[in-house]
Amino acid sequence: MQRVEQYRQSIRQILTSHTTFDSGNSDIESQLVFDTEHNHYQLLEVGWERFKRVYNCIIHLDIKDGKIWIQRNMTDVDIARELVEIGVSKEDIVLGLHPPYKRPYTGYGVG
Repeated sequence: MQRVEQYRQSIRQILTSHTTFDSGNSDIESQLVFDTEHNHYQLLEVGWERFKRVYNCIIHLDIKDGKIWIQRNMTDVDIARELVEIGVSKEDIVLGLHPPYKRPYTGYGVG
């Protein structure tokens, strides 16, 4: 349980660090979603661009079975590398955005 709490804090730290981007449009806001009961964490863009609704999931991370799953990363930042740099073991990071048959070749956990 202690490791899961450490991973929750690591995820919060990383997602919070990525909310500082400026979309250039004051009608679009960044939203952080931290569901600590079910261990789902997201960075969203929500708002309007002229007449078009904007709703994008930029980053989505989960904690499942004691591992951090990267479900979505629409940035050019290597989230897995950032997690390793703050102390998360590579074996406890699963690149869920890759198909299961590719995961053994990523150098990270396989789930």
